[in-house]
Amino acid sequence: MAKCEYCGKEMSFGIKVSHSHRRSNRTWKPNIKRVKAIVNGSPKRVYVCTRCLRSGKVERA
Repeated sequence: MAKCEYCGKEMSFGIKVSHSHRRSNRTWKPNIKRVKAIVNGSPKRVYVCTRCLRSGKVERA
């Protein structure tokens, strides 16, 4: 679910490193919002990252 339907940005993986340098896996999720947007001429609820909303790639309904 953590995927932008406009730019395709999704969850990324990496390694968390503590102060004592112990390493464990972690994830970064994009800031996804569920908004009403115009898709193919009709309003539809879509999951969009805030970067796409801010840059104007999404036409809000």
